[in-house]
Formats: sequence, structure tokens, C-alpha cells
Amino acid sequence: MIETERGGGTRRHRATSALCWLAVAPAVAWAGVRLLGLDRGPLVQALAFTPYAALASLTPLVLAVALRRRWPAVVAAVTATVLVALVAPRALADRQPAVAGPTVRLLTANLLAGAADARAVVDLVRRHRVDVLTVQEFTPDAQVQLDRLGLAELLPHRQLHPRVGTVGSGLYARFPVGDGGVRHNRGGWGFDQAYGTLAVPDAPPVRVESAHPSAPYAIDQVGHWRADLAAQPPATPDGPLRILAGDFNATLDHAPLRALLGTGYVDAADAVGAGLVGTWGPYDGDPIPPVTIDHVLVDRRIAVRAVSVHPVRGSDHRAVLAEVTLPRVPPGPGPGRR
Repeated sequence: MIETERGGGTRRHRATSALCWLAVAPAVAWAGVRLLGLDRGPLVQALAFTPYAALASLTPLVLAVALRRRWPAVVAAVTATVLVALVAPRALADRQPAVAGPTVRLLTANLLAGAADARAVVDLVRRHRVDVLTVQEFTPDAQVQLDRLGLAELLPHRQLHPRVGTVGSGLYARFPVGDGGVRHNRGGWGFDQAYGTLAVPDAPPVRVESAHPSAPYAIDQVGHWRADLAAQPPATPDGPLRILAGDFNATLDHAPLRALLGTGYVDAADAVGAGLVGTWGPYDGDPIPPVTIDHVLVDRRIAVRAVSVHPVRGSDHRAVLAEVTLPRVPPGPGPGRR
């Protein structure tokens, strides 16, 4: 009887240990892929949900502790710590550069091939006194509707490239826009990116671009996605100020976006502790939890004061509003003064 009980206890011990190892293995693999930047193939889409994986990684830790399995508990604790450490700082505000120039409110919105409610967009511009608007998936009909509702009076300066479908792009501003144009992404859908240089009084010129790299919606599109992100204009920390705002089809857990940030940009939402607020999803009624793929990236010399996310009827994306303070130009004649 004693031997039988011992044998049964050993089998239960092995079974529960195996259960704990099986539970912790996915989190370990996820942390490894994220840390090593191995976003390839289907892993690209999966990594967008890393904040949820960080939360879920606490489950195997609780299980291992409850079943008193020391080593699975140790591994689970390390893994959970790593994943939480990767995403938790996005909920914490960072110290901002000490600048005292003009404040600019920038709104970016994906219009879902022009299906977004134009009135909702104009209302956001009017209510929040938006100075700059970048739009993606911008169509000729959307342009007509926005102007009909008063956007032309609110933001009279513009660099627009409306196109039927999803590839169009636009830049609207309260300030004069010079040196404008459009850049064509080569991958996947071939999204356009309108750009221009803003002449903001008492501030240096600011180059603003409506970003829209290709989406990694299928495995054969991942190469296009990586190429489009790699082709985004880098920051110029020793030169003119730059802002990229739009639908990046990437989160801060994707290595190509982190590489772009490494050139000298700051993610505005991350800078003020709003980096975990979802901007896309669910999509087509599928139970997909929201992920953060719409961003405002600003030159690190620009101070971010506030970021908020707003639903737009008719679009599967939420608009992102960032309030930033630009450096001030020295007294006397200079670029950006009028």
C-alpha cells in the first residue's frame, strides 16, 4: 500500500510539473521573440498583442505557485517580469524637453477608404482647436465632404492627394504649408504619404508627413511591411524638425518601428503614459482586442503635453490627438517667423 501511494504521488508530481512547464512555455517563447526582434511571418501579427501576452503571463506563475513547483514558478516569474517590463513603461509619463515655443495640436485619422464620418472628423478639429490634420485612406469624396462641413475654413492650408480606395493621403494645417509633395510606398497596397513643411510663427520649420506603411495582413505581405517601415523618413536630430503621424500598421513591440524611433523620434502617446490605449480593432466584427498601430512620432526636441484617442464613426481606426510644444526660434528674423 505504501509503495502504491508513493508511486501515485510521483506520477501526480510529474503530471503537475509537466502541466506547469506547458503553461509557461508560450510566455517564454513570446518573450524571446519580442526581445530578439524575431518578428517574421505570422509572428508579426502576434506581436501586436504583446501587452495582452504580458497580462496573460501571470497565469502560469499563479498556477506554478499554487501547485508548489519551484522551477516552473521561477521561470514564470522571470518571464512575466520581462514582458511586463517591456510594456508597462508605456503607461508612465516621461520627462519632456524644456521648450517654450508655440503649442500645436495635431490630429491623425485613418478614414477607411473614405467611409469615416466626415462630420465626426470636422467636429474633432473644431472642438479641440486642431492646428494640423493628417489623414490616410483619403478619397476625393472625403475631400468634398470635409470641405462642405467647414474644414476649408478651419484648416485652409493643405497638401492633398485623394485617391479612390485606400491609398490616398492628406495634410491639412492652420499654418502655411510649403515644400509639399507625396511619397509613394512601394510595398503591398502602395499607400501614399502626403507631406509638407509648416511655417509655425515663432518656431523653426516643421516637416510633417502622413505616414501609412503597408499592412502585414498576410504572410506574403510581411516583406512589404518591413520595407515600407524601413523607408520612412528618419528623424534629423541635428537638422530640421520632423513629425510622422498616421497609421503605421505596427506597434511598439515591432522591431522595425523601434528602429525608426531609434533615429531620434519619440512616440507621443508613450511619452505621456498613453501608449497602451488601443487605436485599431475589433475589425469586421471579429473579436480582436484593440491594438495600438496609429502613432504620432515627434522629433525628440519637441515636448509632448497630452495625447488622447477618439472614435470616428465609420472607421475601424480611432483618431489620435497630440498636443506638442515646439522649440522657439531666437529673437529676430529667422525661419518660421512672420
